[in-house]
Amino acid sequence: MALLSGKEAAGALKDSLKAEVEALKAKGVNPALGIIRMGAEPGDLAYEKGAKKSAEELGIAVTVFELEREAGQDELVKTIQKANSDKNIHGVLLFQPLPKHIDAFAARAALDPSKDMDGITDGSMAGVYSDSGKGYPPCTAESVIKILKYFKIELSGKNVVVLGRSTVIGKPVSMLLLKENATVTICHSKTKDLKSITQAADIVVVAMGRAWFCDKDYFRPGQYVIDVGVNRKPNGEKGTCGDVKTEEVEPFVAGITPVPGGVGSVTNTNLLTHVVEAAQKTLA
Repeated sequence: MALLSGKEAAGALKDSLKAEVEALKAKGVNPALGIIRMGAEPGDLAYEKGAKKSAEELGIAVTVFELEREAGQDELVKTIQKANSDKNIHGVLLFQPLPKHIDAFAARAALDPSKDMDGITDGSMAGVYSDSGKGYPPCTAESVIKILKYFKIELSGKNVVVLGRSTVIGKPVSMLLLKENATVTICHSKTKDLKSITQAADIVVVAMGRAWFCDKDYFRPGQYVIDVGVNRKPNGEKGTCGDVKTEEVEPFVAGITPVPGGVGSVTNTNLLTHVVEAAQKTLA
């Protein structure tokens, strides 16, 4: 095993989701996602396109609430509240980052945690940290776990190093790894002797958001490397790259996720998994 294909893992997730969607529809429940977007940022549009395509394949409805980038706080909050109260929408994705004139904390607070599909509300984060089962983890963080499980990479008792401490990936993925009984070390740009720490791990999750931050000197043979980074290639090169210099590392590690085609490939499918789970809860 060398490349841990996110596309392959996503395909398996979709296969299981199709059956769940069909079962819901047989009971009169049509799973639906609401997307709230301010403006038309290229990254948002690309993610939205991918999510809509996957949703269509699975039979999940998508409603897009599009606001002008210059729209005010009140209009955004009213849109969020509208999605909250719509019983035909089971989950909501609020695109971030929001424009600078928007109070992002207030916007997130307006979103019902039970409909928060990407773990951005305090209620969702509390569920991740308390392991209460309430709310949903951030999709990208949870996708790391799903890739590891799909490729049957043992987590219980393993030493896992997480590079990055953001509330989007680093911190929540660390909590999810602990839930799987891994022993987790969180590192960041200020960590001393970083290479010696990463080399000692069984699994390294890299989420620094810095293009080609880790070269071959950060790793040793036999490790699994999950590269969460998606960056523009430096030096004016076209295309995207991860936080790891994959070409240097792939030849000797046990497995590594490619960029593109790795964690990102699972993320929007995982989003739809949350939508299906939210729809299933309406039957309880």
